[in-house]
Amino acid sequence: MEAPRRTPRGTRKRDVPLTEEGICAAALRLIDVDGVEALTMRKLAAELNANPMSLYHHVPNKEALLRGVAKLVGSRFRTPEGKDRPWQERLRQLAMDFRALAHRHPKLVAHTFSHPDFIQPGDPFWLSLTDTLAAAGVPEREISRVGAALCAVFSGLLLTELNGALQRWATLPPSPDVHGGEDAREVASVDTDTLFRCALDAAIAGVESQTAASAAGRGTGGGNS
Repeated sequence: MEAPRRTPRGTRKRDVPLTEEGICAAALRLIDVDGVEALTMRKLAAELNANPMSLYHHVPNKEALLRGVAKLVGSRFRTPEGKDRPWQERLRQLAMDFRALAHRHPKLVAHTFSHPDFIQPGDPFWLSLTDTLAAAGVPEREISRVGAALCAVFSGLLLTELNGALQRWATLPPSPDVHGGEDAREVASVDTDTLFRCALDAAIAGVESQTAASAAGRGTGGGNS
């Protein structure tokens, strides 16, 4: 019996046609394991059992590929349900869900946070955030500014958590004169969940202060030009 012919690597017949979404999903799997820096178009092609050149019909370069992967992950974000709940609860749930998504794909998120366009106007997270701020009573002209500040708080906090800086900072003594004792042990025992909730409480308090100041300004006519 004649031996079956071996197909050269990278040119094997695919069961499923290449699509941009499929390519991005495969890239995400590789990034989750090895990180962004280790991703190459050749490795991605091997993952897909495809010819490397065929990928360029869907993604022109690695930068475009990473944008597609980030968009794919962002599309998986599920906005909190229950618009009848207090806006504070909605904002808290939104932040916790954002954190959970970051923990599912830490290597991608750590890379994405270093780029200014990682949040787009049509992203589910941004739409839910601005909707929640509107429900909180933030004036329309202030929503983008307050939303941007909250994005900076959440992303900065998550980035330091993912790279280990937050855990290290939590173990620092409150002053150079403190080298041990019960207070230092108490600081060291605080976990990142508690730290995240603490920062989130401060962010919510900031929004409450902002809305109270805006309401006071409108009440005294300070909002009129």
